Amino acid sequence: MRYELYVDSLLLINFVMNLYLLMLVSRSSLCTATPGRLLLGALFGAVSYFLPFFLPGPPWLKLFLGAAVGCAGMIWITFRVSSMGAFFKILWKLVIYSFFMGGILLFLIRSIPALRLGLMNIFSIMGIGGAGFLALSRFFRDRRKSGSICRATLIRKGDQMTVAALLDSGNSLVEPVSGKPVSIIEKNIFKSLWKEEPAGYRVIPYHSIGKKRGILQGYLLPELLIEVEGEVKACRDVYVAVSEELCGTDSCEGQVRMILNPRLLQG
Repeated sequence: MRYELYVDSLLLINFVMNLYLLMLVSRSSLCTATPGRLLLGALFGAVSYFLPFFLPGPPWLKLFLGAAVGCAGMIWITFRVSSMGAFFKILWKLVIYSFFMGGILLFLIRSIPALRLGLMNIFSIMGIGGAGFLALSRFFRDRRKSGSICRATLIRKGDQMTVAALLDSGNSLVEPVSGKPVSIIEKNIFKSLWKEEPAGYRVIPYHSIGKKRGILQGYLLPELLIEVEGEVKACRDVYVAVSEELCGTDSCEGQVRMILNPRLLQG
């Protein structure tokens, strides 16, 4: 039996589907990646699909090696992981999303016979993959919009403090000059980390319900670590605004003491 292999079609399908999967991993975790690394990672995975055709050995071994090289290369190129723990977390998400995409395609092919021939077209396959990507992207976006509690560690001049923080999509504060996102901390944190007279004061205008407008005092924090579901994202030179309304007493244990700007997780 003779088969015809259309290299250009397979390369295009694998590239697009890999791109969907890598973007989902990036959006569902703190391992954000630049557009350039996403494209390079997807391209490497697409090219690696053809590796089994050039390797010696039994078919199962060639398929396994091709998949292993492709997945490992995509993860390293796209996310530049620095530990095996982070690598396996990303790999697990990549596998789950791959099964999800494949499950949608298989379900449609088996349950709608009239569409079977149409779904075998490469553009139909990419379209179905795109629909799955949009559905999962919306799920992650809505999940973040609902707000979630995480841990935040503020670091300044050798001192640090770890507090409960709220990831709030309603926080859209920005520093007027640079346009950088601004997070809000309660006053007791500010007093603990800024023991001396602070420099680099910024005026942060804001609007809120019940108070049309106001001004918060903003300062530059050298380093901020955000921990969400076991994953940690390091942010440097983050603007924070001081508020007396988050926690007005000295006993704030267990309470939210910081409101994070969600844009910190996008870069």
